[in-house]
Amino acid sequence: MTTDPYDKQIGGNHYKDMAIQPSEFINKNKLQFAEGNSIKYICRHSLKGGKQDLEKAKHYIDMIIERDYPEDTSELKITYGGKDDHKEITRIAKYE
Repeated sequence: MTTDPYDKQIGGNHYKDMAIQPSEFINKNKLQFAEGNSIKYICRHSLKGGKQDLEKAKHYIDMIIERDYPEDTSELKITYGGKDDHKEITRIAKYE
């Protein structure tokens, strides 16, 4: 018998009461760490952490902006992996 991991929550019920739990959305869409955390904090702010959760979400969004949209135009983000690839390898290449 297999149990659904989304039927169990440790430390509260602020995710279980949602129509779609953030962790399920994050995992099924194979989002990166910062994207996942920003979604998690946005979803739970009214149920748990209030303004601090929104500040945390903003912090992770700032990390994404810095990572994906660097102001130095000599950097290029190169991503390897296809739609079905579970591992995404990202590196920054600098042009000289």
